[in-house]
Amino acid sequence: MALFLSENDVKQVLTMDMALDGVESAHRDLALGQALDTPRARSRLPQTVLHILQGALPAQGVLGYKAYTSNRSGNRFLIHLFDAASGRLRAVLEADTLGMMRTGAASGVAARWLARPDASVAGVFGAGWQAEGHVRALCAALPLERVKVFSRRADKLQEFCVRLSAATGVAVVPAESAEEAVRGSDVVGTVTTASQPLFDADWLEEGAHINAAGSNALIRQELSEATLRRCSLIAVDAVPTALAEAGDLLPLLEKGRLHPRQLVELGDIIVGRHGGRSGVGEITLFESQGMAIQDLAVALRVVAAAEAAGLGCQLPLQ
Repeated sequence: MALFLSENDVKQVLTMDMALDGVESAHRDLALGQALDTPRARSRLPQTVLHILQGALPAQGVLGYKAYTSNRSGNRFLIHLFDAASGRLRAVLEADTLGMMRTGAASGVAARWLARPDASVAGVFGAGWQAEGHVRALCAALPLERVKVFSRRADKLQEFCVRLSAATGVAVVPAESAEEAVRGSDVVGTVTTASQPLFDADWLEEGAHINAAGSNALIRQELSEATLRRCSLIAVDAVPTALAEAGDLLPLLEKGRLHPRQLVELGDIIVGRHGGRSGVGEITLFESQGMAIQDLAVALRVVAAAEAAGLGCQLPLQ
């Protein structure tokens, strides 16, 4: 029978190191032709939207999908994991925390491969649920000493910084302005729902790496065209997904100022098919849209850990 894991079960076993390992494995498999990923599909009603991401990791023995609904009352996430050989349902997981950790881990993996190895200061835009995963992942992936966080929600910023400092062991501090968050930062992360660019391109330091994780529709834009022009390398989860959803990139693609051939898949950098950073002064960018295979790889590791710990309950499904 299939295993069901609740949010509480997932929280007991999922670590950021586990998420980083799972996400990196998914990108490696994709680059090696050992994975399939289908870009997100949406069914829209006036009150509620259903989002579905599906894919397969045959080298890891699984295929499946994540389905979630978004509504004014909140979002609800479920991952269905199937055995690749038999087609049998292996597990169903509540995936709010898992999705947050996976999204952050994608940025962490990108920073591990594209940021300067001596990166010690990060600036992050956003202090919400997804920003938490972003900060945790950067602190796990890089030898950071300080993370500056800027948010329009000043009322929650202080609590966010105190909590993440305790969780990561890194000094997470409020930034008084967008400019303060960017200047002096080796890594800049954006995890917002902004519809206008968050910062001036001139504020970026030479050699900075940018993780842009919030712009997943044409109506969202976190980075300016001037910022994109400063980037020597633009990496993406997968080119088809970026062409469908990357709100930062779509305007330039439509204007012909950016060509799909200029986009580099993160997995190709991981397996050595494409070079990453080629100089300490280069500015690099990772545009994160999210992929089903990232969720599946992390879910597979969560299920193994939960089974070892005796967590979850059996569903009467074959």
